[in-house]
Amino acid sequence: MTRKIAIFDTTLRDGEQSPGASMNTEEKLIIARQLIRMNVDVIEAGFPISSPGDFKSVAEIGRLAGDKCTVCGLTRAVDKDIEVAAEALKTAKRPRIHTGLGVSPSHLRDKLRLTEDQAIERAIHAVKHARNFVDDVEFYAEDAGRADQDFLVRIIEAAVKAGATVVNIPDTTGYNMPWEFGARIRDLRERVDGIEDVTISVHTHNDLGMATALALESVRNGATQIECTINGLGERAGNTSLEEVVMAIRMHGAELDAHTDIVTQELTHASKLVSSITGIMVQPNKAIVGANAFAHSSGIHQDGVLKARDTYEIIDPADVGAAGSQIILSARSGHAALRHRMAELGYTFTDEEFEGIYQAFLEVADKKKEVYDEDLESIVHERERVSAAIWTLGAVQVSCGFPLTPTATLTLVDEEGAEHTVAAYGTGPVDAVYKAVDQIVAVDNDLSEFSIKSITRGIDALGEVTVRVTAANGEVYIGRGSDNDIIVSSTKAYINALNRLISDQREAEASAA
Repeated sequence: MTRKIAIFDTTLRDGEQSPGASMNTEEKLIIARQLIRMNVDVIEAGFPISSPGDFKSVAEIGRLAGDKCTVCGLTRAVDKDIEVAAEALKTAKRPRIHTGLGVSPSHLRDKLRLTEDQAIERAIHAVKHARNFVDDVEFYAEDAGRADQDFLVRIIEAAVKAGATVVNIPDTTGYNMPWEFGARIRDLRERVDGIEDVTISVHTHNDLGMATALALESVRNGATQIECTINGLGERAGNTSLEEVVMAIRMHGAELDAHTDIVTQELTHASKLVSSITGIMVQPNKAIVGANAFAHSSGIHQDGVLKARDTYEIIDPADVGAAGSQIILSARSGHAALRHRMAELGYTFTDEEFEGIYQAFLEVADKKKEVYDEDLESIVHERERVSAAIWTLGAVQVSCGFPLTPTATLTLVDEEGAEHTVAAYGTGPVDAVYKAVDQIVAVDNDLSEFSIKSITRGIDALGEVTVRVTAANGEVYIGRGSDNDIIVSSTKAYINALNRLISDQREAEASAA
């Protein structure tokens, strides 16, 4: 059996320190419920002495958690901090006080103005004082990543002997290289008397983009608790991302001799919940929970994934609660991806028909970042309209603006392939185009309705125009056209309606004859 790695979530404490991520008590409770559903081992609920709101949050989360997980409150190595945290944690069935102080030369010299011996005395006192209130005390050695290693050994050993049940070794500034930090953890395991009886925790930051690597290297060298946040929220560049370390351990558990008890199917929901509450959006290419984590745009990748998902995906999307693999249709997509999506939409084509659809798709894709299902529907319908057309659009160009007179130059192609080009003026660009169409088609009709809508989202969306025209006999004909260019959409829609009108007139004439 592999070692159990405890997941200590500090989204509600360190994560909240991200600029703009402040949460009220009710919002913290919503996230805490999700953390409990995920089966985290420890929730660091806040810093009780920092504000009445944090005190209330710690108390309410302690009440909410019951015996499902440990609830932790942060303090400095100050008696009053510890006493206030103990008061807030009275509601918790499994309370933990998290106390400590800085241990790097800069922290001792510039922030605390303590000698090494004075720091050790304060650490011992803080741990013993906390043990007066709770049985579970975690000691943090802030900025341990830049501490003198011999001094780090001394202060950690002192904290253990004073009664600490967990020792937290933070790389507070994200300074270390993974192998260097791993070596620190290994050295502590080898040199600190009694450390085999306590939990070794690590708290790593992402200033150099290596928080997850630092945490995993620590696990490889003996750490048994990781302090992390949903979406990697936290000071500056953030903390270790919970979803990343959990899934890395799941994928490489045998190599790391490690496992967690996290319900991974809740990861995506947790990410979206935290993002929604904090207003801090997750970058699309974020590992595990980003919008593009299981999205494939390259034609080569799409073909591989369609043949076998694990060709390019090491994680099953269902394992993290994601909807599934996404084939993103774009100008880089190949025949296989388009045919697959069309089949999912219920369309089947012969090879010849499909080649025409594919070319139409490329024309749209060259104008857009992404082609959506609605775009595909529009491509199919537009092709169907053109295949049965009497008149088709060859070219259209308009000039308009203040104080210009709207002018349209139009070319239509008839059934025999002959081109007909005219120019016309109008009260607006669409009116000018429609008058040009009337000159060529010469069918008596009255335009009774014109409407336009966006088929998909985004500024590059296809626009679909719907028109209704009334023939001389009172019959109403509906025409539709779609394109990125609204003038082109409008022209196609009008031509489509007139083609229907002309077709009915021909059938009526044939019947009368």
